[in-house]
Amino acid sequence: MQAYATKEAVELTLKTKKATYWSRSRNEIWIKGETSGNTQKIISVSTDCDYDSLLYLVEQTGPACHTGENSCFYNQLL
Repeated sequence: MQAYATKEAVELTLKTKKATYWSRSRNEIWIKGETSGNTQKIISVSTDCDYDSLLYLVEQTGPACHTGENSCFYNQLL
């Protein structure tokens, strides 16, 4: 999945090992799976060469996508 994270969300992710993001629609921090039970336990965190993107390797419990799909990237174009 792809999600937005503030500095605070990233710090909480690193501290708790629970994937924590920023909800732009709710304007608040959210921990993945807090209400759905579809959690993401952090295994590792990497950054790209420009240090402007993070990649979380997670142990996923339940689907990652709000649609119920395992991944948010299930719409194949080619």
